[in-house]
Amino acid sequence: MLSRVFSSSTYGIDAFIVEVETNVEKNIPSFVIVGLPDNAVKESRERVSAAIKNSGFDFQAKKITVNLAPADIKKEGSAFDLPLAIGLLAANDIVSNNLLDDSVILGELSLDGRLRPVRGGLPIAVEAKKRGLKRVILPLESAPEASIVDGIEVYGFEFFEEVVKFLNGELQKEKVYTDKEALFSQVNKYQLDFSDVKGQENVKRALEVAAAGSHNILMIGPPGSGKTMLAKRLPTILPPLTFEEALETTKIHSVAGILQKEKALITERPFRSPHHTVSDAALVGGGSFPRPGEVSYAHHGVLFLDELPEFKKNVLEVLRQPLEDARVTVSRSKLSLEFPANFMLAAAMNPCPCGFFTDPQKQCTCTPPQIQKYMARISGPLLDRIDIHIEVPAVKYKELAGHVKGETSNEIRERVIKARKIQLQRFFNIKHIFNNADMGTKEVRQYCALDNAGSELLKMAMTKLGLSARAYDRILKVSRTIADLEGVSNILSQHISEAIQYRSLDRELWKH
Repeated sequence: MLSRVFSSSTYGIDAFIVEVETNVEKNIPSFVIVGLPDNAVKESRERVSAAIKNSGFDFQAKKITVNLAPADIKKEGSAFDLPLAIGLLAANDIVSNNLLDDSVILGELSLDGRLRPVRGGLPIAVEAKKRGLKRVILPLESAPEASIVDGIEVYGFEFFEEVVKFLNGELQKEKVYTDKEALFSQVNKYQLDFSDVKGQENVKRALEVAAAGSHNILMIGPPGSGKTMLAKRLPTILPPLTFEEALETTKIHSVAGILQKEKALITERPFRSPHHTVSDAALVGGGSFPRPGEVSYAHHGVLFLDELPEFKKNVLEVLRQPLEDARVTVSRSKLSLEFPANFMLAAAMNPCPCGFFTDPQKQCTCTPPQIQKYMARISGPLLDRIDIHIEVPAVKYKELAGHVKGETSNEIRERVIKARKIQLQRFFNIKHIFNNADMGTKEVRQYCALDNAGSELLKMAMTKLGLSARAYDRILKVSRTIADLEGVSNILSQHISEAIQYRSLDRELWKH
């Protein structure tokens, strides 16, 4: 007897439909799975046979051949356990075929027949809807994320026996429903807030400008000055995720298997902070069957790199492509996958190996060659992609002990949202540009025109402060954002003046 069950697997952050064809015949007993299965799929033979027997169904020793089509794409993971088991029972006329032709089935089986959660429920539901299938049947824990997709029925089960009864019409089951409006009502309910930070008004302003224009930012200051504390609060002033952004971010986390159980949809901007010992594959993605990396987990959010010079040089260099293209391409001999990586980079570093080069209170013990060697760990091309460099001074006791409360994240976010709206209108007819940081040379010339006073000020800064050539466009982009925050159409001298302050590493101070 022959049966066919639709299942699915992920490829990158998207899914594709897999036909699980099962042929059972009376012959020398064997159980063969073909169609490029990996080890986890091959091992499912033992799980499936045990789960069927322990769920009370008859499993006779016969010649079983299972084909996973299309046969030229590698299948991995344990999600094929459930469709394999259903296919075997359908081939033995124990499961009715009535619902199998328009259902996608996936799930991992325990030996006692319980269903374990699987990765990729959301992209699989999206693909099932695209292919015109009516329903998705999967483990109960994985069902909420799949139910985010409108126009397809999602059913979650705890036991294999329940799935069989449902397919045979012996069990009525309620569809899993997720209230998207209720999820988005919790948007930006952050526990952290900018009002927690004492002092550092200049740095808070720089972070506001960075958030308003989606500029990458580097904070330089001595240990304990609050760099990490400030960076962790950066997502709280970014605009809320749109539904499309939330869906794309959730797909990445779902495929990677890092989506929290209680979260059907990610509604807050991600904040990722990998340790400086991270490998290049863990940062940008990789592996024999490529997986997303930290830059993709931070998609539509913030990637924070603390102690930037401590990262390995090759790890920092692989950041250049995602910072430029907002995506990562991972190529292997048999496949090439692309992962989205549109994130804001926030980085922090000490000004020297001991950390006290710019601290007026503590003596720096580093020699000039040591400082130069330390700063040289960050390459020019990487610095070229960071628009804002801001010094973070040590906080004075008076500010720490004071009772003055700073602005809240909500107040700052309102200004950021207004500035972002101005940019969306400005770039409405330009593809792939949504904010000032995305501007190319052509757009900078068009939208960042200066008056005579602004031109003279920038010229003087380039010569007197020893600013590099690469700082020129960055200053213009940041000036445009500062003008947007004020709601001004033209870039004025004060905007240029403020933007110049945000190029600390380009000044002569760091070159001697």
